[in-house]
Amino acid sequence: MGVTPRWQASPNVGDRRGGARPDIVVLHHTAMNTAEAALQRLCDPGPPGDLSPVSCHYLIAEDGRLWQMVREDARAWHAGAGQWGDVVDVNSRSIGVELANPSSHPFPEPQMQVLEALLAEVLARWSIPPERVIGHSDMAPLRKVDPGPRFDWRRLARLGLSVWPDIAPVDPGDGADPSALTADLRRFGYRIPQGATEEAVLGAFRLRFNPAGRGGPTAREAALARALATRFPAAEG
Repeated sequence: MGVTPRWQASPNVGDRRGGARPDIVVLHHTAMNTAEAALQRLCDPGPPGDLSPVSCHYLIAEDGRLWQMVREDARAWHAGAGQWGDVVDVNSRSIGVELANPSSHPFPEPQMQVLEALLAEVLARWSIPPERVIGHSDMAPLRKVDPGPRFDWRRLARLGLSVWPDIAPVDPGDGADPSALTADLRRFGYRIPQGATEEAVLGAFRLRFNPAGRGGPTAREAALARALATRFPAAEG
């Protein structure tokens, strides 16, 4: 199924620095009441001198309506401060997709179907591997929690549109080496922001791969992190 977005140009746009091409897709939720309110916000330049304008390449409503606000070859302002692997200017290296959701609801079927069709086209168009489809919380673990614990990452992975670690059963009584887990998460792409602790990265990892996780790291989480690091080490640059 192909997708044809409605065009709604945002003035909040720039050139990708250094002639960069997109090789990451960042998924967000809007945390707003309606898709229309999010669309207005993403296209609002703000008053002169305002440092807070935002934009994104795509916005998908709960009912599957799709808008494009920024050309894919241009730099949208959606990621902000953060890092994935060695990429520190994520806006210059990414395509951003906003999902209309107040942050607490499941993501409806029409919205997920359009997202899947859009991702398939974007990944093919820019030769982006599925491990480079990440959440906003992955690249900014101290600041962001979207798309949140109710987003179905495993569903995307089954379609080859993201990744999920397959591991053998793990004895829950086995201990986990926090330093080894942190090293594996770093190899996968997570970074500890300045002023943050390893717990911040563990929290971001759990949002995506183990939302029920609490307390210190478990043996299962260590195995998940090792599987991700081994199969999908972050590309440099």
